[in-house]
Amino acid sequence: MEDSWERSLGTRSDEAGSVRGHGSPSLFLQLPSNQSLRFRGNKAEAWGAALEGAVEPLADDPREQVLPYVEGEEEEDRKPLRELPLCLEEKRKLRVLQEQAASRLSGWQLWRVGQRRTLRHFKTQAGTVMSYVVMWKSTLRHIEGHFGTGIESYFSFLRFLVLMNFVASFLVVGFVVAPNAAFEALHLNWTSRTSNTSVNASCLHYDPTVYGLVSYFSYIMDLLSGKGFMELTYLFYGKYQNSAVQFVTFSYNVPLAYLLTAFFYLLFCLTWIVRRSVYWLKRSLVSEDASLGSYSNKVFAGWDFGLMQPSAVQLRHKNIRYELRMDLEEEMLRRRLAEQTTKQRAVLYTLRGLLNVLVLVLLVGGFFCIYLATEYSQWLVGSDSPVKGQTVLELLAAYLPSIVITVANLLLPMIFGVIVQFEKYPLSFEIKITLLRNVFLRLASLVVLLVSLWSQITCSGDPQYPECKDCGYSHLFPCWETSVGQEMFKLLIFDLLIMLLVMVFVEFPRKMLVTYLPSCPLIKLWGQQEFMVPSNVLDLVYGQTLCWTGALFCPLLPVLNTLKYIVVFYLKKLTLYANCRPAERTFRASSSNFFFLLVLLLGLTISCVPALYSMFAMPPSKACGPFRGEPTMWNTVSSAISELPPTAQEFLEFVGSLAFAVPLFLLLSILMFYLVVLAGSYNSMVKGLKGQLQLEGQDKLFLVKQISELSQ
Repeated sequence: MEDSWERSLGTRSDEAGSVRGHGSPSLFLQLPSNQSLRFRGNKAEAWGAALEGAVEPLADDPREQVLPYVEGEEEEDRKPLRELPLCLEEKRKLRVLQEQAASRLSGWQLWRVGQRRTLRHFKTQAGTVMSYVVMWKSTLRHIEGHFGTGIESYFSFLRFLVLMNFVASFLVVGFVVAPNAAFEALHLNWTSRTSNTSVNASCLHYDPTVYGLVSYFSYIMDLLSGKGFMELTYLFYGKYQNSAVQFVTFSYNVPLAYLLTAFFYLLFCLTWIVRRSVYWLKRSLVSEDASLGSYSNKVFAGWDFGLMQPSAVQLRHKNIRYELRMDLEEEMLRRRLAEQTTKQRAVLYTLRGLLNVLVLVLLVGGFFCIYLATEYSQWLVGSDSPVKGQTVLELLAAYLPSIVITVANLLLPMIFGVIVQFEKYPLSFEIKITLLRNVFLRLASLVVLLVSLWSQITCSGDPQYPECKDCGYSHLFPCWETSVGQEMFKLLIFDLLIMLLVMVFVEFPRKMLVTYLPSCPLIKLWGQQEFMVPSNVLDLVYGQTLCWTGALFCPLLPVLNTLKYIVVFYLKKLTLYANCRPAERTFRASSSNFFFLLVLLLGLTISCVPALYSMFAMPPSKACGPFRGEPTMWNTVSSAISELPPTAQEFLEFVGSLAFAVPLFLLLSILMFYLVVLAGSYNSMVKGLKGQLQLEGQDKLFLVKQISELSQ
């Protein structure tokens, strides 16, 4: 049989060669990939000739063969042999050729090769050591194996926020909190700025100290609300001085350090988030493309043969199973949507439109309640408050906006989760649309709170209003920056308390009821809890947005947020293993990681608005803080620049002028246009390569059919 097949194959090959010599189509011209090139003329024959003569003899000099591995200047060409996609025999031959070529190198070239190898070995060892100190690495792998990559993406996102806040805490503590505490403890010479004598005396009165006998419960209330003795700590804006410290030849400008630290803190977070977003965007673009055979990649190339421990093998097995299940669910839904008739699609789109209108009505109602609660709360905690002296009522009045925001954030997402079930979206898009609605709810509720505070502090933007005429802001807020910081502090604390209460009084009892009363119809309908990724991610984004918004007015808020997220990680891990079951529907983690960062970037953008407005437009408090006596916070930077040498002043003035800004804008526009064109060309090239890969797959099927025909 084999002899007849070889004779037949040889006959076909001879016939193809003879026919090719007379200009007839060969087997190469019959390939499916060649059928799409007919419009390009007779180039396919040239390609065939090129393929036939593609094998070139090896060079006589072995140094020329291994030149990229010995003398290559690019890092990509200096890969070790174990990383090359070659069999063991070929690697041995290549090792011999490298040794022969290395014997002909000069002393300088040998030294360079040795240094490269030493540096590469050091990088490998350093990477190995760093892999052992990665935060919560084993925990994330265990979660990925038991609950899928979707839930693991939430914990990875949480770890990223912990690291970002941890680094930012060093920035804030190192340049703001620690210097002020050290200068005050050492009793160094403070050079204070003189306050403007034309300011009304009522604007300079600010003394949060409580005199007389204070009850223990009042201290607890001050600790939770940020008032009283808490206002005199380094947690809030009002504690810091508007002075510079002179120590021998050393001078430290406290207001300038405070402002620049807050500015670079936001810039640092923006840079890190954008960099990580670009990384996950690349991953999502590759992983979401099913045209390159995602099933075959997972089946044939998804296993890690370096796994040795049975637990690691089981985790990897479960991970691949979750990914295949996710792909099959998405493919099933796409087929189901493709089979719908025009009438069914029209009904579905109409239903989606009506449900979106309902969502908008619910959002507007929630925002209106938050606005009313904020105004009522500020009235209750005022000087003529009817609850003055009643500790519990004062605490409830102080937390009234936080309570209303939390109730809205608990009830409306549940309603949105029920609504989205009727819209029949794919699971990945369902998670995104639910997350967008909840993000809009939470971030917009925060915006409503800030707008309400702004209207009360600035008298709705009317400086001629009687309450704002003397100070430029309402005299009811003698240190309005601390008041804003207190609101962010209360929201941060209340968010953590609600999370604890929900876990203790909702999630654990639900698990116990499902475990010990499985036959009850209501409990069976309720079922065991699933770990809802959108709502949990939203909690993280909301908390981080609070931290960014209040960082200018509450410098230690990043430190508190770091501690809060560490506690949240272990609490969520506990409730995941103790109360939750694996999700019945999985989703793709690569696109979710990018989408989480995109939502986080939206939160950063919203939080930058009040910070920048406070820096450039709002008049600082005249009774507290490092910017008292200044027309704006940014005026501190102008004053610091005026003390520089004339050359430095002229340079900075030129950088801030239109003569520099306009050419820079034009240059950036040209660069952006070039990058857009370059990205378009790369996109076209990638599409062409993907199409070529698909055609190569069809070529393989065609050749298999030809072989099966010849074997018959």
